[in-house]
Amino acid sequence: MKDLCPNHGWTLLWITCLTCLGALPFLANDYLVGVGLTLLMWLALTQSWCVLSKMAGYVSLGHVVFFGLGAYLVVVTWQQIPLVLAVLGAGVLSALVAALVGLPVLRVRGPYFVILTFGLAELVKYTLTWIESASGMASRILFGAPDLRVIYFSMFALALAAVALLTWVGNSRFGHGLRSLRENEEAAETLGVPVVRYKLMAFVLGAAIPGMVGAIMALRSTYFVVGQVFDPMISVTVIAMAILGGGDNARGPLLGVIFLTLLSELLWANAPLLYMVILGAILIVFVLLVPNGLIGLLEGRRAAASASAGKPP
Repeated sequence: MKDLCPNHGWTLLWITCLTCLGALPFLANDYLVGVGLTLLMWLALTQSWCVLSKMAGYVSLGHVVFFGLGAYLVVVTWQQIPLVLAVLGAGVLSALVAALVGLPVLRVRGPYFVILTFGLAELVKYTLTWIESASGMASRILFGAPDLRVIYFSMFALALAAVALLTWVGNSRFGHGLRSLRENEEAAETLGVPVVRYKLMAFVLGAAIPGMVGAIMALRSTYFVVGQVFDPMISVTVIAMAILGGGDNARGPLLGVIFLTLLSELLWANAPLLYMVILGAILIVFVLLVPNGLIGLLEGRRAAASASAGKPP
């Protein structure tokens, strides 16, 4: 019974967020719908990133690879195949690439894995840049893209799928195995956890959704440049949101995404030149003073309030 109130609180938060986001296209102007679309994009990306990086402790700077590949596939197949197939194909392509590079990439850990995934992202970016330059296509424009609200609800569905994926992984035997890798990979392998298979599965599962997210966001911008969709700041922002949110479940990324998306909109509107400076300062403060993120801060306050009231947390 002691967890009843906290569970109800989180359930109420999820219902409120989903209701507001679901009703937004019917009640708001295009600017606010665009903000909601951006929030859903980051939610889908951050939740999918957490499948490997938060659960198993492999911090990846390569999430942008799958986002960019998805966008690129939609652009090169534009009006040649049905759009639904292109978006689904973007997810399949990203998963296949993750499966292909996963075995060699996941052999390293810690800072080496971070550097390797960053290098992979840059390699793919400059390879596609060379291909586009060689074909005389420095940029591409998409004509006849779907309506903003169609794009919004497509992203809404992907965000829900990402939340469901992380929730399922977190509550499954597979998720417990990933957590054991995060704590001590050698001990987990000694106890019979299939380390290589679990890491590869998490890498592939976490790659499919960003591929489809990139495909949908290409329809939103309608203007494609390789350097834009493979921008390293996409991966950095995902990591920042995960750190700000804290935890290794779906609740932490939700808090981080809401906080940083709304803060970014506020800063871009009122202090565009200081945006990165303020954002960097906030991240430093969180890492030093709130290492467990917003979810850790909220749970700590709840535990303190319960202790002062003489109740179990």
